[in-house]
Amino acid sequence: MTIDTNTVVSISEANQNFSKVCRMVDNLGKAVIFKNNSPKYMVLEFSVAERAEASFGNALSESNTSYIPASDEEAKAISAQLMEQNDTAYKELAK
Repeated sequence: MTIDTNTVVSISEANQNFSKVCRMVDNLGKAVIFKNNSPKYMVLEFSVAERAEASFGNALSESNTSYIPASDEEAKAISAQLMEQNDTAYKELAK
């Protein structure tokens, strides 16, 4: 995942100035909180997270320790959605 440097904030700064993180999300769509010099958390508007969960199901809400593989039908649906969303890029790459 590519991270826009304008959306990065350290965990200590986020802790001290959470309103800054909220303004960043309002203005830029997300905030990436770094811990120990690596991305640890992403803050999104709730509506964005809801749309992602609706698109990708439980995969986003499950903890990293309890991975549940997608069924073949779910994988095909996700693949079709991604292909439709990125149709222009795929056509350009096929040239």
